[in-house]
Amino acid sequence: MIRAILTAALSLGLLGAQVAHAAEPAKTKASKSSHAKKSTAKAATPVADVPLPPADGQQTAAAALVDYGHYDCEFSQTVNVTTNPKNDGYVDVIFGKSIYTMKPVLSSTGAVRLEDVKGKTLMLQIAYKSMLMDTQAGRRLVDECVSEKQLAAKKAAEGTPHQALLVDPNTAKVETKQ
Repeated sequence: MIRAILTAALSLGLLGAQVAHAAEPAKTKASKSSHAKKSTAKAATPVADVPLPPADGQQTAAAALVDYGHYDCEFSQTVNVTTNPKNDGYVDVIFGKSIYTMKPVLSSTGAVRLEDVKGKTLMLQIAYKSMLMDTQAGRRLVDECVSEKQLAAKKAAEGTPHQALLVDPNTAKVETKQ
């Protein structure tokens, strides 16, 4: 009886390995075709063309804390964060061929959240790195994104005792009220 169970488990394990191995070439083909699409992509296209409400005081204060500029990310990917030219207090996040218009929000932890106005993506900025997430699929689009400012902060903190990695939200609120 035990031998039959072990034989069945081994055969299922081997079958699972064969299925996983057979699925591998499909992933390789998909990744090759996605690389071909990237090389033929023309320019970034805006994702949000909806009228946006004017930014309130909290949003404007959060926009002042956003780390703007170029980010180098894992797997040689890049993200660029710029001010939105049409709407004060909003931010454009450029990743690949897409431009996401985001609303800056200061979270209770002190991280700056850039929330897509269409609810598709979210960018989190903390002291040493940022990440862009697909909120609908519940996964990261890209991680380990680091701007020059974040890299400098990380290098300055090397070798020092543990420091707070996030902005103190109480301090940030006090500074923005002035």
